[in-house]
Amino acid sequence: MRLITIRAMSQNGIQEVKAPMMREGILSAIGNTPLIRLNRILKNISFQLYAKLEYLNPGGSMKDRPALCILEHALEAGFLKPGWVVIESSSGNMGIGLAQACSSLGLKFICVVDPKTTQQNIRLLKVYGARVDIVTEPDLATGEYLQARLNHVQFLLRSIKNSFWPDQYANLNNPLAHHQTMYEIVKALEGKVDYLFCATSTCGTLRGCVEYTKKHELSTKIYAFDAVGSVIFGGQKGKRMIPGHGASIRPALYQDGLVDKCIHVTDMDCVKGCRRLVDEEAILAGGSSGAVMAAVDYVKEIIPPGSNCALIFPDRGERYLDTVYSDEWVRTYIGEAVNQKENLS
Repeated sequence: MRLITIRAMSQNGIQEVKAPMMREGILSAIGNTPLIRLNRILKNISFQLYAKLEYLNPGGSMKDRPALCILEHALEAGFLKPGWVVIESSSGNMGIGLAQACSSLGLKFICVVDPKTTQQNIRLLKVYGARVDIVTEPDLATGEYLQARLNHVQFLLRSIKNSFWPDQYANLNNPLAHHQTMYEIVKALEGKVDYLFCATSTCGTLRGCVEYTKKHELSTKIYAFDAVGSVIFGGQKGKRMIPGHGASIRPALYQDGLVDKCIHVTDMDCVKGCRRLVDEEAILAGGSSGAVMAAVDYVKEIIPPGSNCALIFPDRGERYLDTVYSDEWVRTYIGEAVNQKENLS
């Protein structure tokens, strides 16, 4: 097996290690997603707006990056071996990324989901050969599905010999994968990235981009957006309907002072932002992409003229046709009607 030099994060800093070059076939298509200029969605702005289209990764989301990075390091370190069983909790995208990578690397995969996971994502997981375990009841102590999923993961790890947990919520190779994401953005904009707008769930993408900017002493301001009802940035726990947007438990990858600003957006902000992207830019993106558009709109008045603003669009809109893009679903679960032609303010 051919080896390449990469860098792995530890709690004590960056350590250079050797890792297997596994990125052959479909896995070689992960990363190097395009950065495009958005010209229409926000009117009369004096700064430049760019979108990193992470949904063009082969598995359909930015989670392809950490899924492969975590497995690469685990295989090289001997924590995981060919033919073993990978077990992870996921609302969809990380699970799909792991299912794709496991299929390519000769690994078995069990994905633990909950009732909010869409049927389309469950079907995608199964097409890749994954076993899907659905947790039907929230954890008794916390009342949260996420904790119930994690409890089931631990049960499976105890029950299945030769199994491995990627632990996307705490594994430092999750943010490591996104050093490359930020590198690609910086390279595309020739070093001038004044603002980065980024989603939060596991905090992997966010922390990775922050680590890259600090390591290279960039002046980029990092603006995170989080869901109303998410506790990641100290918000009050509440109902959230967009899968993968925010979290009910603060991830271990979170750090105080991680970002320059956090902007909380509602589920309806996600819906309106997504539909506006389709209407104005012909971009069919997932719920978090709509949220990042709403976040930019909230702060556009304070962004200096001439700034370069990069937005990360995490996943594909096809996975949200029965939710974000369904008027019936929006009326039922968010309780409002939405006009697809309604402009951002």
